[in-house]
Amino acid sequence: MTKKFTPILLGSDINVYGMARSFNEAYGIKVKALADVQLAATRYSSIVDVELHHGFSADPVFMDVMHKKMEIYKDHKEPVILIACGDGYAELLAKHKEELSKVFIVPYIDYDLLEVLISKEGFYKTAEEYGLPYPKTKIITMADYKSEKYLDVPFDFPVELKPEDPVSWLNCQFEGRKKTFAIQDKAEFKDIVTKIYTHGYKADLILQDFIPGDDSNMRTLNAYVDQNHQVKMMCLGHPLLEDPTPQSIGNYMAILPEYNEKLYEQVQQFLEKLNYTGMANFDIKYDPRDKEFKFFEINLRQGRSSFYVTLNGCNLAKWYIDDYVEDALKDKKTVYGNKLESKYKLWLGVPKKIFNEYAFENEAKDKADELIREGRYGTTVFYDNDKNFKRWLLMKYMFHNYYKRYKTYYEVNKGKIFKEENAKLDK
Repeated sequence: MTKKFTPILLGSDINVYGMARSFNEAYGIKVKALADVQLAATRYSSIVDVELHHGFSADPVFMDVMHKKMEIYKDHKEPVILIACGDGYAELLAKHKEELSKVFIVPYIDYDLLEVLISKEGFYKTAEEYGLPYPKTKIITMADYKSEKYLDVPFDFPVELKPEDPVSWLNCQFEGRKKTFAIQDKAEFKDIVTKIYTHGYKADLILQDFIPGDDSNMRTLNAYVDQNHQVKMMCLGHPLLEDPTPQSIGNYMAILPEYNEKLYEQVQQFLEKLNYTGMANFDIKYDPRDKEFKFFEINLRQGRSSFYVTLNGCNLAKWYIDDYVEDALKDKKTVYGNKLESKYKLWLGVPKKIFNEYAFENEAKDKADELIREGRYGTTVFYDNDKNFKRWLLMKYMFHNYYKRYKTYYEVNKGKIFKEENAKLDK
């Protein structure tokens, strides 16, 4: 019988709902969440209770609230575990880990390591040091822009451009702004960089060699590393479709389970050499030019689409509890997810009709279609144990909105680029 415990999730988005559902599936409990604002995925839910505190997503409000929670839980008999469901919350937990650990379980890396890995520049330097493949990269600074040195592009077009600092990027607004840019020529490159640096953004930009191929060349990998810095679980996903909306490009909308020993070995060695702790989520893309997987970034927590892990038998919540509450992982062998195709389930973040219309036709999509026909698929937000009419209606509305998004943005932000790239690869 599992010992009693209290999880507290930080945030109110789909990531929070995925974790709340994982806890509910594994232990039958309703969980608490603390957040700045109420988002749709957790509204009207019977499995997560969201407590709102305006400004909670940043200091000083974050620690003001947490100091009050420390008073409430200081004599709590059951272990209380804090789980971040966003980059900002993971950063806050790492920053205040020493103080918070007096009362709570805080399963996160130390702040010094977080500062290195949360930065794309820092991640690429670390990847270089430990032999993890990543796309060819050039850093552009404000000084480079002013001196026009940035115009020296060392890669063939198209190229990928993205902000180094996602926090200050939120305050940079202009027509055509995106989460990341696939730039087709030098004129467009000059125009975009100029807009960025004349609309308030001052941090560095990441310029990268564009890896050709459609969304189905992406991979996502979740890993759990225990308190002794040993990888205990890895689960690989094969995205087949992404969100084309400018502010959400890169968010996965369909994930097929996959097994790849080489990727598992690379990630395990990387995390254990770093003395990592907690959940990690990697974004990866297959490069058909050299037949190698390239690592884009590490998220220092589970991702918004990571419920595919729970869906495929590696419940996200159980790793934290088995590690910190039960102390049961020390002698356990690493679980390498998705060995048996007979157990595969497709994760969907959009209606089936959108997946069928927009996902590229290939062997992976054929597998996904087969799983759909057999009823072997699921979503994060539609959960039989959390049904009420208001919630069902809101989730239906949320899913329905993707029809307009794809109709408006898919061809210009995804389809046209992928068709051109795939045509080049076929030559």
